Amino acid sequence: MSSPVIPEYILIIASSVRMSAQAADNAGLKPLVIDLFADLDTQHCAEAFRQIPSLAVAHLIPAVDFFIERYAVTHVIYGSGFECYPESLFYLNNRLILLGNSPDTFTRLQNKPGFFAVLSDQDIPYPEVSFNAPECAGHWLVKPMQGQGGIGIKYYRHDSAEALVYWQKYQQGSAQSVLFLADGQAAQVIGFNTQWTVKSGADEAFIFSGVINSSGLSIKHKILISDWLARLVPTFGLKGLNSLDFIQNGNELYVLEINPRLSASMQLYDTDLLIRHILASQGAMPLNTIVQVGCTGYQIIYAAQDVFIPEAFEWPEDCMDLPPAGVNYRKGQPICSIIARHNTPRHVFEQLQLKQQQLFNQLQKGSTSWNTQPASINFPGL
Repeated sequence: MSSPVIPEYILIIASSVRMSAQAADNAGLKPLVIDLFADLDTQHCAEAFRQIPSLAVAHLIPAVDFFIERYAVTHVIYGSGFECYPESLFYLNNRLILLGNSPDTFTRLQNKPGFFAVLSDQDIPYPEVSFNAPECAGHWLVKPMQGQGGIGIKYYRHDSAEALVYWQKYQQGSAQSVLFLADGQAAQVIGFNTQWTVKSGADEAFIFSGVINSSGLSIKHKILISDWLARLVPTFGLKGLNSLDFIQNGNELYVLEINPRLSASMQLYDTDLLIRHILASQGAMPLNTIVQVGCTGYQIIYAAQDVFIPEAFEWPEDCMDLPPAGVNYRKGQPICSIIARHNTPRHVFEQLQLKQQQLFNQLQKGSTSWNTQPASINFPGL
């Protein structure tokens, strides 16, 4: 095996690249970024950026050509947003050295019948699934085949079925995830996390809202999940940073999905995870393990009503993914995100609630039409 390469310039592409661009900048790399939002903090840490309307191949080609021609970039990292554009990963893999999971691995994990068949073969539990509409709508969810962030997950009603969906029994419990590194054969656990969701509208009840690098898992449960990863990584040939989502209900654990790309929980850990991602993608798994001190929580702030971001708006400290002035947001759309660090989960949740309140206060000052107070964040008990 050839020695791994850590390129000076790294092309990063996702629906939103702020997290990865900051990680690259902090690691001493020069991030060249393509995304849909061109947030202010993304522009600040990027060597150069291009904003595109979607991750479709037709929109990617001119942006990728721009960076190849001007910076001779050779390596690319991808994040969220390609679930509906798998053909774009094949295009990127043909143009550049793709770090992370191969397009074949990515699309294999999007094939839900195949994914759950693997779980069945390996005796890994998951909530019951169906690829035909159940006769009884009670206690079933309808999920998109290529989903992300909980978007499109709804309670199943007989009139709510659409194309390219599957059905899964609703499972009570705590939504959790494990962030892990893989080199195609072995897995290295980075940390276990607890997630929470927000309800958006009448149907969208499972939108990803936040995550904290703390969980109520026992040592026994952590060993069990690590054993699952040891089997799943070589089965799918997983590489780089990935996350596995699961539900904990008492002593029972149920796998939901694997996210085969950089995930939001990556920013909860104070280490050079992007460098580890680059190395592991090339088969060079870092040997030193990660020891995390304290807790970190990440929270997406959704608009409680329609809002306009005015000129010279003063963003409170620890706000991220900052949109430029002049942007209008409809009720339910993500405005920005916040992050908080403390010694205990309870104090992290308190800080996130306080920071959310500060942001809403600022929005109220900056907009004469903003008069909504934030609802309490429905944090999980740990």
